[in-house]
Amino acid sequence: MHEFPVTEQIIKIAAEQAEKNNALKVTQINLVVGESSGFIGESIQMYFDIISEGTICKGAILKMENVKTKWKCPACDILYSRQPLSFACPNCGMDGLPTEIGREFYVQSIEIET
Repeated sequence: MHEFPVTEQIIKIAAEQAEKNNALKVTQINLVVGESSGFIGESIQMYFDIISEGTICKGAILKMENVKTKWKCPACDILYSRQPLSFACPNCGMDGLPTEIGREFYVQSIEIET
């Protein structure tokens, strides 16, 4: 349920930018959503459809670019996607360390109709 306030913020950001550019409506909102961000795209879409009613964002397409989580091997210095139930580097077998890759969550851009 933490997607509700985040979705409100997405609509607020898009609406403010659209109004600054004298837009008639927002046609698309492009998001970057990391696999480990803690946000579920389907929930964001569901809340967006409800919350955007009566706003300049109503009917806009939410396009989500998903970013896979990456781990870094301290021995090999490579980035990799870990396998289920394992933290092992595919190159050397040493346990990797989490990185910030895959934790992203932001509005990348909006498309408007003027």
